Amino acid sequence: MHLGALFIISHVLTSASVRETARRFQLSPSTVSAAIRNAETELAMKLTERASGELVTLIAGGGVLEGLEPITVALGELCQFAGRVGAGGIDEAWAARIPVKIVAIERFLEVADQGSINRAARRLHLGQPQLSLQLANLEKFLGRRLFERQAQGSVLTEEGRRAYQIFMAISQSWDDLKSAADERYRRTARSLRIGSIIPTGSESWVARCLGLLVSEWNARRSNNAISLVSMTADDLREALKSGRIDVAILDSVFGLEGFRHRELLQTDMVVIAPAHSTETTVADLVAAHAICMPSPRTGLGHAAMAFSAERAPDRRLRSRDITAADSLPVIVDLVANHGYVSFLGRVSAMPIAGKVRIVDLDEHLPMSYHVAFNHRKAAADACAVIIAAAARITSEAVAKTDAVRESAA
Repeated sequence: MHLGALFIISHVLTSASVRETARRFQLSPSTVSAAIRNAETELAMKLTERASGELVTLIAGGGVLEGLEPITVALGELCQFAGRVGAGGIDEAWAARIPVKIVAIERFLEVADQGSINRAARRLHLGQPQLSLQLANLEKFLGRRLFERQAQGSVLTEEGRRAYQIFMAISQSWDDLKSAADERYRRTARSLRIGSIIPTGSESWVARCLGLLVSEWNARRSNNAISLVSMTADDLREALKSGRIDVAILDSVFGLEGFRHRELLQTDMVVIAPAHSTETTVADLVAAHAICMPSPRTGLGHAAMAFSAERAPDRRLRSRDITAADSLPVIVDLVANHGYVSFLGRVSAMPIAGKVRIVDLDEHLPMSYHVAFNHRKAAADACAVIIAAAARITSEAVAKTDAVRESAA
């Protein structure tokens, strides 16, 4: 990393604007964006993201901004040391362009500590001429003589001692940021990242599968810790593709051609309606109740939208009349407590049969859930546990439903 890039990043995280930073430092927006991307790579974390066209600083970015504070203070001192003082204080345009790399100041510090270019070069596994040239370039850039070359070695000048304090503050602060990043990387490398479609609730088969997975996985004392996240099917495919997750439970096979995947279970689509509702057909339910269901970003939402377009083109079951919510607990609450109707896979509806009324479609509409995974052996092992858990949990739910039906008869 260049010192100028650290100065740029600090301002971006403070202002939450690439363009404002670019204008302030007289840089191109692409240069500012490149500085952010390089820092994200170095620190192994996402610092910002775009939301509604605006740059948003993430929680991790706030922590990095705090870690950069002593570095920006030191860079201000470096500007004054180099005589780069503007009308309002330091010359920010110059600070944003400091080409000196962290590795260069670490080599300067090593020479100062060893008191000899030759000894420092041996410790750094560098050639003495290469190290001498780097020091000469640093002195030329700052316009200050940092070392006195003597027979017994290289001794810091008075200005060199001042530069040493500034560079030491920068090096230590950067080491703190990097050590935290290295620990995050080690944790991530050990972790098995599982992504799933959003469960309907704690009693749902998805939630129970994941709970069983974690319990059995930890009982085996596996070296890979498990981390869990829930997203829409589209987001899961993207996360699997980018390597952000290792295993994905999805409600659609669409887009899985490039991944290893297995069918998890088969079911069919049903309507869920308020428990007190009396309508017996889908058409009557749709005519009498507001509709809320997952967006087409989910496999379930995509299937429901296709059903509405193909089978009920003349009714109110159209996308403009549907409230989309990519949160199944919210959808279940709207149906159970606010008079809405929605669509679910039967296997997801059965655990909440006490809260809602399940109505069959006029035509059987099959649905299937799948689990996709990457090349890691741990991912394949987790996949096997998930498949076994799903088979057990869904068979229990079917048996329970059959028992209720028999007792009612």
